[in-house]
Amino acid sequence: MSKLESLEEELKRALVVVGDEAGLESVRVEFLGRKGKLAEAMKKLGELPVQERKRMGVELNEVKEKMEALFGAKHNSFEHKKSSMLAESEWIDVTLPGVAPAEGHLHLTTQAIMEIEQIFNRIGFTRIPVPEVDWDWYAFEGLNMPKQHPARDDWETFFVDAPEGKKGKIVAVPHVSNAQVRALETMKPPFRALYIGKAFRRQSDVSHLPIHNQFEVMMVDKDVTIVHLKGVIEHFVHEYFGYDRQVRIRPHHFRFTEPSFEIDISCGFCGGEGCRLCKEGWLELAGAGMTHPNVLKAGGVDPNEYSALAFAFGIERTYMMREGMRVGDIRVLYKNDLRFLQQF
Repeated sequence: MSKLESLEEELKRALVVVGDEAGLESVRVEFLGRKGKLAEAMKKLGELPVQERKRMGVELNEVKEKMEALFGAKHNSFEHKKSSMLAESEWIDVTLPGVAPAEGHLHLTTQAIMEIEQIFNRIGFTRIPVPEVDWDWYAFEGLNMPKQHPARDDWETFFVDAPEGKKGKIVAVPHVSNAQVRALETMKPPFRALYIGKAFRRQSDVSHLPIHNQFEVMMVDKDVTIVHLKGVIEHFVHEYFGYDRQVRIRPHHFRFTEPSFEIDISCGFCGGEGCRLCKEGWLELAGAGMTHPNVLKAGGVDPNEYSALAFAFGIERTYMMREGMRVGDIRVLYKNDLRFLQQF
């Protein structure tokens, strides 16, 4: 019994000098663990006579309860101290303004697409879907560019490795004009259509991207003329760039329009003085013209009854010409540099 009492006193002295939870755990293992001092004392009960064993068993349980109580009291003191320190270390002033989490936003190309669509919606144009992978008949032959025609070489088209069908091979479209004949096939004139999609070409420099977005409009009606074409173009330029921007059309040649034009606007990067982006103060943004009769025929529309206008802009290059953008290299738009993108 004296050994048990000395064991209890030894535990008290050990608990006095414990300074942290790691030390407390060591003391617990030493005295109350499965191989600890109390467990060793309990093993010796078997060496005693039966009557003595019963009496000492009761005494041993009482000592065990006291030792566990001592350990529990020390453990509680550490928990209380921890709670007190936690209240101090995690104290916050709930009256301070909160910190808003970082939020993403739409890419500036997506923003441009939404704004462009709204501009044309206001003057009666309806957006229709355009396939980004299509039969080459819609991308070329339906647009008055028959097989083996040299004009097709200018596009350097990406052909898809897939079986050839009745309408030729499958291509990653080099322009969204493939939607022209599809619109003529499915929409009854008169109509005003807007289509927006990706185009794929083998070009990459300060004003070209191999994968870029285009929007194209097509207006089919009786007696549509160049006056309508110029009016719609100027309306868009002034709505999107502002009324101070200058626009000009230059004669050109496209197989799917006759007559054909290229559309230039005064450069927003250099103010029309000339830079590495525009060269001479003007930047070509679009191709335009009156839809060729052969294209109308390919879509099942009588060119003697209806005429049409069409023009297409590259969206990224168009966005670069916004007032105050000052973007001298179109590839910056897709470098994923957050320092640039978060400005928009």
